Amino acid sequence: MTLLQLWLPILATAVAVFVASSLIHMVFKWHNSEYRALPNEDEVRRALGNSDLTPGMYATPHCTDMKDMEGDAIQQQFREGPVAFITMRAPGAPEMGKYLAQWFLSNIAIAALCAFVAAQNFAAHHDAHQAGHMAGIVAMIAYGTGTIHESIWMGRPWSATMKNLLDALIYGVATALVFWQLWPAMV
Repeated sequence: MTLLQLWLPILATAVAVFVASSLIHMVFKWHNSEYRALPNEDEVRRALGNSDLTPGMYATPHCTDMKDMEGDAIQQQFREGPVAFITMRAPGAPEMGKYLAQWFLSNIAIAALCAFVAAQNFAAHHDAHQAGHMAGIVAMIAYGTGTIHESIWMGRPWSATMKNLLDALIYGVATALVFWQLWPAMV
């Protein structure tokens, strides 16, 4: 079995995850509480704007090497705070069309990965139920594991990660159901 033979479950899965994600973010909005306003947002915006930062990721205090963390001065900065990871984007309103297109392409890529793994394991048996399970598990891993790393290394609140893992579970179930229902029958 080839990925070309699985084009329908791949595309349908991408659509199903896109719809589920849209409901999560636009109807249920359970991620809205993850972001808090700065009490002095205008001052922070001015300070960041005056810093001439280009789009990218920044850290404060900044260490280029773990050995730098041994110094008394940097240890003092960590103790005093603030300790922050900052992502700067280009000025301008969010380009939702661009972001949604990238999200959809990402969904297709993940669905293709799910199809590949399921086809490698279940093509000979043509077991739609087991293929759906395998695809769903791969989807849950693909959608969920990155957020765990962000909590471990970047300070993302674990409550936000738990919501992302719930999202991943929903996307995994959607993937499993689509692959189960659209797995090609043996001809």
